[in-house]
Amino acid sequence: MRTILSILIPCVLGAALLLPGCAKKPEEQKKAGPPPAIITVTQVHSRAMQVLEQSIGEADSATAPKVGAEVAGRIIKVQVEIGDPVKKGQLLAEIDPADYSADAKRLEAQAVTQQKLTERYRDLHHKGFISPAKLEEVEAQNVSSREQLTRASKNLSRTRIVSPVDGRVDNRMISVGDWIDLGKPVFQLSTGEKLRIRLPFPETEASRIKVGQPVMLSTPTAPGKTVSGKIAQVRPAIGGASRAFDAIVEVRNPGDWKPGASVNGAVVVEEHPDAVIAPETSIVLRPAGTVVYVLENGKVAQRIITTGVKQNGMVEILTGLKAGETVAVDGAGFLTDQAAVTVKQPGTGQGRQKQDQPKN
Repeated sequence: MRTILSILIPCVLGAALLLPGCAKKPEEQKKAGPPPAIITVTQVHSRAMQVLEQSIGEADSATAPKVGAEVAGRIIKVQVEIGDPVKKGQLLAEIDPADYSADAKRLEAQAVTQQKLTERYRDLHHKGFISPAKLEEVEAQNVSSREQLTRASKNLSRTRIVSPVDGRVDNRMISVGDWIDLGKPVFQLSTGEKLRIRLPFPETEASRIKVGQPVMLSTPTAPGKTVSGKIAQVRPAIGGASRAFDAIVEVRNPGDWKPGASVNGAVVVEEHPDAVIAPETSIVLRPAGTVVYVLENGKVAQRIITTGVKQNGMVEILTGLKAGETVAVDGAGFLTDQAAVTVKQPGTGQGRQKQDQPKN
């Protein structure tokens, strides 16, 4: 019996000593609460922010001359096709020169004869055999003869239709054998030196798009290059039923932009010089409204905000936040007001709790 008691008594005493410790652990765990949330943070800052209206338009040549026939006649040669590049003075087509050549030769012979006659009359006038009035009449005929020859020579040269500019053939309106009248268009050219950009917009933007506003332009045909310009005209689009309108921007070609290519245009309709901005990922929707979580003493405070412009992943904060404050970014969607947090250090998988965070 003594042996059994000697065994039981230590066991009972040991169990009694263990019970208070076992009862304390759940209370300590409750007091400690959930572990701090791991987040990344960023400091809110202010900078100039532009309000942009985007459009996809097309580049046209700002100078697109039509080449017309300067004399009438039949086309005997066409030297270029649509899409061909051309240089200033390059031969585009030829009109049959036979009649103009014969006319020029006849007038040249006539001019030579008239010049000789005029020289003879000058000599006779000097000797007193003819009156001054007769000499003036002959001199006038000589001038007229030379003018006729000059016109005939020009008409002969005009049978060669040449390009007035460096550019490209956009359209050809003639073929070999066609008879063309004086002034009829025969080619449509375009030059790449200056470009006219047409940016279409819906009528709802009419009050925001104005002449003189800055525009940033880019094209897929020359990736990585941006050209700045200003709106030169605002005019209704062709086909008024759509109620759309075009913003026209004229710029100098940077060198490798092509007429006819698509162009991305961003019109600067407003500029906010000191906008407070925060990452879009730091903004969370809650029953209370749109909020961010501001880091304060190792915890986060929920702050209701109003937002403005969104651009490139950043959001303008109109009210509720000041430049210099620190907000939660990654992990913000899992936070609540006054939640304890651990800030994850950039470039590591580790987090650290703020030193001034309350200790349990």
